[in-house]
Amino acid sequence: MNNARRAAIDAALVPQEAATALTLPATCYTEAAFAAAERTAVFARGWQLMARAAQVAEPGDHALAEIGGLPLVIVRGDDGELRALHNVCRHRAGPLAECDGHGATQLTCRYHGWRYALDGRLLGAPDMGRAEGFDVASIRLPQARLAQWQGLVFAALDEAEPFAELVAGIDARIGAGFADYEFDRRASYEVACNWKVYVDNYLEGYHVPRVHPELASLLDDAAYTTTTAGWSSLQSSPLAGSGPYAEGEALYWWLYPNTMLNVLPGRLQTNRVIPLGADRCRVEFDYYYAPEVTAERRIDDQRFADDVQREDIAICEAVQRGLASGSYLAGRLNPRQESGLWRFHELLRAAYRRGVPPE
Repeated sequence: MNNARRAAIDAALVPQEAATALTLPATCYTEAAFAAAERTAVFARGWQLMARAAQVAEPGDHALAEIGGLPLVIVRGDDGELRALHNVCRHRAGPLAECDGHGATQLTCRYHGWRYALDGRLLGAPDMGRAEGFDVASIRLPQARLAQWQGLVFAALDEAEPFAELVAGIDARIGAGFADYEFDRRASYEVACNWKVYVDNYLEGYHVPRVHPELASLLDDAAYTTTTAGWSSLQSSPLAGSGPYAEGEALYWWLYPNTMLNVLPGRLQTNRVIPLGADRCRVEFDYYYAPEVTAERRIDDQRFADDVQREDIAICEAVQRGLASGSYLAGRLNPRQESGLWRFHELLRAAYRRGVPPE
């Protein structure tokens, strides 16, 4: 990396005050080097939403997951413990579990047949008896950290903050929480934008009146507030619509780096934004409802949410084209409307300073 480019990047990553902050520069959204660096600097150092607790409730239940390119299998052991095991054989890196499932008694590598217990211990390795010094008992699958909260399973590699800091204050706000909510469905979308463009868009209501007129009619713009915390932010608004959206409030939590919790009366929608490259991501929505929410209301809610998502996809893809155009460097943030966005960028700046990508 030449000196001028290094100086420009270093200047863009200096901490900024909210009142005078600029966005991250366009290069952070368009260059493959930044996307590669984020695997370790951001995703490997943050908590990721992995699975629903109900998916892995019984011994042998398992769900596939990934953190920063590291394959994991979330599995309930015979001892009742839930673990996030590396889904990579210790022999020659072959795959163990290859799909979500129930009732497994062990994990077997499809490549050469090495077998592991559900707690990660190697049980057997075909035809390795003549390998000098080979000790089955000394080999086991590494584990990621794991946390269960509100019926959701999160995992992280060793360098992440304590999980309690990520969700600080949420339990107090939601009261009884979502313990009795039922999983309904998943909707997945591929979007032609950098994952951070999508998160940026989520973190502010500034665009809602122009991009989402129907959603705007449900929210009280004058009472719409954003509250930031160490590793999260909350956007909230009283509901001002009709029918099921006539009372209560809309709560939109973001958890660093890429998890969202969208809460309306009787409904939780979780949202993960998964990078697929510098200019593409996948967004996964899981819908949960209180038992009393009718099938008709669920269908209406999902149709409405899909309309909002289509509007978000269109604007995010347009923004990505603008970032890649060469016209844009960085812009001023609105201190009142975009404080959540500022907090996200400050956390990213801190992550990048630990490892600015080389050319």
